[in-house]
Amino acid sequence: MKATVAWAGGKAFSYESESGHTGFMDGAAKDGPGSKGPSPMELILNGLGGCTSYDVVNILQKSRQDIVNCEARLSAERADSVPAVFTKIHIHFIVTGRQLKPTQVERAIALSAEKYCSASLMLEKGGVEITHDFELVEAD
Repeated sequence: MKATVAWAGGKAFSYESESGHTGFMDGAAKDGPGSKGPSPMELILNGLGGCTSYDVVNILQKSRQDIVNCEARLSAERADSVPAVFTKIHIHFIVTGRQLKPTQVERAIALSAEKYCSASLMLEKGGVEITHDFELVEAD
């Protein structure tokens, strides 16, 4: 896997992934509306959410669960000193479907966390405490 990151002025950088996707990240994201994109740490948190959500959806589909939506809401705590690494991350899944089995959803989340989600496993090896919970929503 490869990527290119180029300075775009101020605290902003453009990026291009090996797959050709582009975007901006900005160290000044917390400073307000003039920023060009999320901060690098926000991208890491979003990457974790995407990685684990992909797994959960895929596992539930393979388990023949009638899933229609999966949302992951992540909240993170960071160290007070530099480097301000993540120390704790909580992922709350909201899984919508028809007659979803709670045991299957719980199993899918556990498999993602313990076996499949590269981002989660990498962050945990770096000392980040990651917790999960979920709620089910019955689809119309």
